[in-house]
Amino acid sequence: MVLHGRSETLMPQVQHFLTRRISARPNLCRRLLATVSGPRPLPATLFSRYVVEPRKVTIVGAPLADGQPLLGVDRGPTFIRKRGLVQRLERDAWRVEDLGDLDFERRSGLGRQEDFAAGAAHGSTKRAKMVGHANRILYEVTHEHARQDKLVLTLGGDHSIGVGSVAGALKGRPETAIIWVDAHADINSRNTSESGHLHGMVLSFLMNLDNSRNMKGFHWLNDESIPVLLPTRLVYVGLRDLDKGEKAFIRSLGIKAYTMHEVDKFGIGKIMEMVLDHILGRTDRPLHLSFDIDAVDPLYAPSTGTRVAGGLSYREAYYICEEVAHSGCLASMDLVEVNPTLTTAGGDERTVDMAVGLISSATGNSIL
Repeated sequence: MVLHGRSETLMPQVQHFLTRRISARPNLCRRLLATVSGPRPLPATLFSRYVVEPRKVTIVGAPLADGQPLLGVDRGPTFIRKRGLVQRLERDAWRVEDLGDLDFERRSGLGRQEDFAAGAAHGSTKRAKMVGHANRILYEVTHEHARQDKLVLTLGGDHSIGVGSVAGALKGRPETAIIWVDAHADINSRNTSESGHLHGMVLSFLMNLDNSRNMKGFHWLNDESIPVLLPTRLVYVGLRDLDKGEKAFIRSLGIKAYTMHEVDKFGIGKIMEMVLDHILGRTDRPLHLSFDIDAVDPLYAPSTGTRVAGGLSYREAYYICEEVAHSGCLASMDLVEVNPTLTTAGGDERTVDMAVGLISSATGNSIL
């Protein structure tokens, strides 16, 4: 007998055979049934196994711009809200708790960014102290709401906020796996980064590559006992602009990565089937979706700081989010790198509307 795909069920007669023997060897037979039958079916009334009903979503604004050099990305959360995010979520039966934007400067106790940013570099990195402290603040908030079995939605800001949002997910739900949708791998360490910008080093902190957690500003990852992200719990989709050091990390660690070459070759449907099969297989596990808007082709989302041609099409981007929602395992998400100040003639609105639409699809909105 050959079973295809993670949703395939065991043939009825074999299920019956195993079920009859549960009384004799209950533990063994239950494990066998779970192994071959896949994840438990999700009741139609539930969105996710990891979000209690009535479904609640906590929105956290993370207006951090210090992980990269361009002004304006800190305005992303405000613009996304203004384009109707809360109303879209409420229309889809979510109970929305919007915490507003975190005040990183005030809560960090470090003063205004310009007072210390120039002297906050560590090694080849830039503004490490500010980014590290801001992410600790974000971690504390996202962890608290993840523990309450809510969907946690973080709005960036640049992608350096992924340190805090993913740390909160891992602390609250240690089995969490990450789907990283991005044009860039964001896995440089301080030893491999060519720019020193921390939005390109997020995963090195989460995976503690080159002892990145020992950097000033990031000791809290160890102090808080944040689980180290395992290479098998990370999958990339949409990569197309990688540094030499990033390629080396991905290959040496065996991280599953579907670049735009694979998207072109197999199609986004097959890609998402392979993504979910790799990180879920036949088990239930919380998913964190980290979606950098620059994964989308600039034709559809031009208002972002690191545009790279040849990205995901409009429908490919939406399909990724739809399939994550259909998995029944989404527990948290961040949407980052929307910078409404970088384009004119409607490019800012197209980008923000794309961001709102992707969030809506990831949280269960469907065509039919």
